Amino acid sequence: MQKLSSASKMKYIFSIPVIISALGYFVDIYDLLLFGIVRIPSLKALGLNPDIDGTFILNAQMVGLLLGGIFWGIFGDKKGRLSVLFGSILVYSIANIACGFLPYFPKEHLVYQYAGLRFIAGIGLAGELGAGITLVSESLPKNLRAIGTSVVAGFGLMGAVVAQLTVELAGGWNISYIIGGILGIMLLFLRISVSESGIYKDIEHQAVSKGNFFSFLTNKNRLIRYLKCIAVGLPTWYCIGILAVLANQFAPEMGIASLNPGKAIMWAYVGISVGDLASGFISHLLKSRKRAIFYMLAFTIIGVGIMLFGNTDSETKYYLFCVWLGLGTGYWAMFVTLAAEQFGTNIRNTATTTVPNMVRGLVPVMIFAFDFFKKDFSVIISAALVGGIVFGLAFYSALTVSETHDKDLGFVE
Repeated sequence: MQKLSSASKMKYIFSIPVIISALGYFVDIYDLLLFGIVRIPSLKALGLNPDIDGTFILNAQMVGLLLGGIFWGIFGDKKGRLSVLFGSILVYSIANIACGFLPYFPKEHLVYQYAGLRFIAGIGLAGELGAGITLVSESLPKNLRAIGTSVVAGFGLMGAVVAQLTVELAGGWNISYIIGGILGIMLLFLRISVSESGIYKDIEHQAVSKGNFFSFLTNKNRLIRYLKCIAVGLPTWYCIGILAVLANQFAPEMGIASLNPGKAIMWAYVGISVGDLASGFISHLLKSRKRAIFYMLAFTIIGVGIMLFGNTDSETKYYLFCVWLGLGTGYWAMFVTLAAEQFGTNIRNTATTTVPNMVRGLVPVMIFAFDFFKKDFSVIISAALVGGIVFGLAFYSALTVSETHDKDLGFVE
């Protein structure tokens, strides 16, 4: 392989597909986490229950992500990566703008209207990351893929921080929804300059099955690869979905006056942004996806243990641990890149889009398990039990999944 100069490497890493995908993921994360940030103030303002109704609405969004991941994954393999980048952002931008007008909706069945809009937003949000990572992975030289996708995620994940700051500065939770939707519409115009993946173009007119989701279920080897990719990513949303989004539930047992879930999410994503940028370089230096993910998982589980069973007795300490967990789970881009590299071009977008959304879609299962354990155990023990299962699956999968560093992607299943 021809050795690239430093200037050529920088040109690839900051190419149009990388920049546009990073901006898209920024808006995606802003809108994805906005409900978690405004959950309490928005539901109180609408006369709804932040815990009971909030869990129902969050689950609706996550189910939308799960179903949307399958839809956009198949669509991207059949119609191209760019079709997803345009279609998905239009769907979730419109849904988020509509959320901004919820105070003016009829009060009857308002919880179902809110849940319905978050479900639609979830469908739209499901397509952004997978299509972006697939496009970048197929556009960059194989030795620069990890760094390129880390740039996408590292910048994109700052959308969570901006979402929290927007909520604090905008003067109203509903204004934050409208701003997120407008950002998405603006991004549509920038995407006109993006070109389709060359690797996808090579198979676009070939007589090969494209976007067949059921092909993951009909081949044992492929199914095992698929399930391991999902399991590797579970700790990321365990830390966000339980330890950050439900942070207020941990406050009484830890002797903390109050914890703001919005701030917990923001500080976690400060860590995740740095971790995601670092993960690509770690993988590049180690010449291994598996080892990079394994070391970051180990760093994360140590943080979870100290957070839950150490002397976390102040709001500041809790948020510092959120940063720690964010740094550790900042292998999100690496885990999605791993999924992209495991499968052929004809089902790559399906894999890369569905895998992270399967992880997100399993958040309701983790919350259900958390609530189930709370019947007999404390909040802290319940979180630890769920975490033990999640991290056990992730460590096993990270150790046994196929290594894909420097793997050529010009193949089909």
